Amino acid sequence: MVKMLWISIWLFYLSAPVADLAGGGHSLGARLLGGLGLAAFVAWYLVLVFRTARPMPVRRVLFSLAVLATQATILSLTLGREWLVLFVYVAISSGAALPAEYSRWTVLGTTALLAVTANAVPGGTAYLAGLLIPALMGGFAMVGVRAMIRTTMELREARATVAQLAANEERLRMARDLHDLLGHSLSLITLKSELAGRMLPGQPEAAAQQVADIERVSRQALVDVREAVSGYRRPTLPGELAGARTALAAAGVVADLPAEPSGDLPEEVESALAWSLREAVTNVVRHSGAKRCRVALETRQTLDGPVLELTVTDDGSGGPGGPAAPGNGLTGLTERLAAVGGSLSAGPAGRTGFALTARVPLALGSGS
Repeated sequence: MVKMLWISIWLFYLSAPVADLAGGGHSLGARLLGGLGLAAFVAWYLVLVFRTARPMPVRRVLFSLAVLATQATILSLTLGREWLVLFVYVAISSGAALPAEYSRWTVLGTTALLAVTANAVPGGTAYLAGLLIPALMGGFAMVGVRAMIRTTMELREARATVAQLAANEERLRMARDLHDLLGHSLSLITLKSELAGRMLPGQPEAAAQQVADIERVSRQALVDVREAVSGYRRPTLPGELAGARTALAAAGVVADLPAEPSGDLPEEVESALAWSLREAVTNVVRHSGAKRCRVALETRQTLDGPVLELTVTDDGSGGPGGPAAPGNGLTGLTERLAAVGGSLSAGPAGRTGFALTARVPLALGSGS
């Protein structure tokens, strides 16, 4: 509907041919044929312009443009100079429907045909100066618009690919580390279990020793897994700021990031804010469609004491579900911040965009 409204605005330039049909002194037959010709021209033009998102075969587009140019020429020669404006629409449709390597020539060819036809139509040269520039500028402007649309589509696909690759890389890293941690331990547990099974019931003491070894190895494996998970779940703010800069740049988002925080922060405070930054940047890259993202890290004084506030703001649409629909990520962040006495707020920022603010008290852990 938006595209139809935008295209319909420019159809008001056809008021000159319509007015000529209504009061140009033409016979009834000429007006009927002229009206049918104008309707066919507009229909063919709309088909070409509307199908710019789905590229048509070049030969079919060239044939359609030839038909439009023929219609514009015949109507201008038979009905008068008011119909020369149709050549502007031919130039625009060629710029919108053809690749740049073709449209740069068809726009020039349409403009040249306009000049030739205007010289053959009585009084047409008086309209020529006012139509040459719109034909050239409109045609080449549509060449640029078509290139911009294709670039935007490619950028959206690239963003989705970057997000998918990042998720796949994280899964591979986790799987690789868990394999390295648990592969040896689980193999040893399996072997000792089989050995203990063969010792029973004839050698209960030896079997008991194997069971004790199994318990020791399994406890050590549990410690290793906890340490690995603890390392994953305790990100740092400098590391997450560097990761955010890389992720946003790869996704084509202009990033405004703060400097690294000075001083030592309590581990719980830094971990909670780092997780908030990671979740917010992930949502910007994967769901928002934003062009800009701003991260602010400020210390504020409240009645309950100083708090460290992290704010992530973007100018995107907020994703397919809308920004008001909290997902597992925001729910998990709320629980994580609440565990350290903090809070989370997220919602629309202005007319467009989304803002996430995480607050954590700085007094946390000051006595330790």
